[in-house]
Amino acid sequence: MNWYLAVLKNYAGFSGRARRTEYWMFVLFNGIIVLILDGIGLVLKLSTYIGGAYSLLVLIPSLAVGVRRLHDIGRSGWWLLIGLIPVVGWIILIVFAAKEGEPGENAYGPNPKLASPVG
Repeated sequence: MNWYLAVLKNYAGFSGRARRTEYWMFVLFNGIIVLILDGIGLVLKLSTYIGGAYSLLVLIPSLAVGVRRLHDIGRSGWWLLIGLIPVVGWIILIVFAAKEGEPGENAYGPNPKLASPVG
């Protein structure tokens, strides 16, 4: 949960690097929250409006952590746009997000693994 909150605290931070753990924990908690909110919405006969509203609220933090994750592997944040290509683009982004970050410092900053971990 600390990883999720750390991303929300740095909600518009597009510079720097994000570890795999930070990115995937954010994705995991985001997915769980959307599923819970969608379930509540279905019970209240609001369809998926609650989950959709939440998704809009975390759009900027999601983009920011995605850009920082790409920075960790030495790629520009503009690579997120490849996700607009159905299926193939998504697969490429998943592979990028799963890759080990560059050791040491790169053009986007110091290795986040060498910094103190969250929580």
